[in-house]
Amino acid sequence: MLNTYLSSSKEVIENWLTSTLKSSIPEFEPLYESMRYSLLLGGKRIRPILTKAVLESLQEDVEEYKEFLCALECIHTYSLIHDDLPAMDNDDYRRGKLTNHKVYGEGMAILAGDGLLTYAFQLCGENTNTTPQQQIEAIHCLAKAAGPEGMVGGQAFDLLSEDKQIPLEGLRLLHRGKTGALFNASVELALILANADESTYKAYMVYADRLGLLFQITDDILDVVGSMEELGKTPGSDIRQHKSTYVSLLGLEAARKEVDTIAKEAYDALALVSHDTQILGAIIDYLVNRTN
Repeated sequence: MLNTYLSSSKEVIENWLTSTLKSSIPEFEPLYESMRYSLLLGGKRIRPILTKAVLESLQEDVEEYKEFLCALECIHTYSLIHDDLPAMDNDDYRRGKLTNHKVYGEGMAILAGDGLLTYAFQLCGENTNTTPQQQIEAIHCLAKAAGPEGMVGGQAFDLLSEDKQIPLEGLRLLHRGKTGALFNASVELALILANADESTYKAYMVYADRLGLLFQITDDILDVVGSMEELGKTPGSDIRQHKSTYVSLLGLEAARKEVDTIAKEAYDALALVSHDTQILGAIIDYLVNRTN
């Protein structure tokens, strides 16, 4: 059931993404080509799918908020482009294809990332189905998650932590910013757009926090046990860059046990609400068992 849901949701989101990023200025087309290259390269689209699933659990029409879902994916894609740069992780492959800077050069890749980030907020401003207050809260939610209090802050901490052993609490802080912030925003965005009540808001945000942590721990595990064919990128990058990970700090088996503990906490949070959370629960299992 979940595989069908993920596949159909991904198709819907990619159709929306394909209709974006059209330039009427021929001289700017190379930039747009670089932006589209990474945005339409594939991937799981798990963040906008998560927003979609929460909106549907709250009985909202997702089509009315498609700009916000596309904005989420633009922000995520920008972060991947910059993350792959030589000054960051220096990766040659992403999703089985050459990374943006390998195709278009470092300068254009930086600009493509910048373009996607700022275009995300342009998209949010183009939605006409939200109240002004909802739009303000949604934009604030995304900006906070993507900025120095969230993803960029986590990425900076990650960069400064190379060749250093950081404690487990430090690692959790790092990943709550680098990975967890955008997962939280994916859920919170839906809650804002659906005008969710306080108890629903609280339970779903606990779920979101655990989901982001779950994604990161399984990512650390896959970096050790995954293959190039499964991951679409070269495994072992954390080891090569001497980064602290859940596997390096806890060991492989303990990291896997941590996955089980956090998955249970995510399920417990969903049990506190009366909405249909079947898909949201299945996403927990999907992250626990993912291979890429």
